[in-house]
Amino acid sequence: MSEKLQSINLNKIPNHIAVIMDGNGRWAKNKGMQRVFGHKNALTAVREAVAGASEIGSKFITLYAFSTENWKRPKLEVDTLMGLLISSLKKELPDFHKNGIKVNSIGALEQLPKKAQKVLQHVIDETSKNTKITLTFALSYGSREEIVNAIKNISKKVVNNEIDIKKIDEKIINNHLYTFNLPDVDLMIRTSGEQRISNFLLWQMAYAELYFTDVLWPDFRKDHLFDAILDYQNRERRFGKTSEQIDTNG
Repeated sequence: MSEKLQSINLNKIPNHIAVIMDGNGRWAKNKGMQRVFGHKNALTAVREAVAGASEIGSKFITLYAFSTENWKRPKLEVDTLMGLLISSLKKELPDFHKNGIKVNSIGALEQLPKKAQKVLQHVIDETSKNTKITLTFALSYGSREEIVNAIKNISKKVVNNEIDIKKIDEKIINNHLYTFNLPDVDLMIRTSGEQRISNFLLWQMAYAELYFTDVLWPDFRKDHLFDAILDYQNRERRFGKTSEQIDTNG
């Protein structure tokens, strides 16, 4: 057992961890290779992050795999990423079952290549009864677009008298987001040293703790996740309250 794992308080675990997997391109460049080489070597980090989250008892982990802005990247890189998505999902399916991983996805999934949509849906269906941890892939995802779509759909229902405008609250908005079946994010991790959230889960991260590490994503391992968890456990989450109120209410 990892020494860092032994130091973690298993009664104070983030229920939902979100990860911005950044640094594949720089990792490849550092090795004198093309960016796609970094993407191809990132799967181990995905396995390690999910296994580590599951090991400590987190129930949800969401990975920012492909943003709406990523479609603007060179065609070779986009095609490589889509191909890796398809091959990785097929390859990992047995381990998803073995490790109790339920696969989920969020984003404008209709923008993905048809084959990717088909394979993704197959894996989601096949793992739907797994219960240890829910692994969500954010694909063709942009938080602003998600919120705009939610507003449009709620507005239609108001016009059609399906929703009373006076009764619109956070719950109704939540129910119209891609993440309607997920809890709010407790901890967001971003690798590669960049310190921004890049249009990722803006609504869902309202009270999340943010953790930034210089580690490039292909080098990310369980112990790096545990570093983030230990840092998270040293913070005071107040949700708008004072420290005194937290101490009083427990």
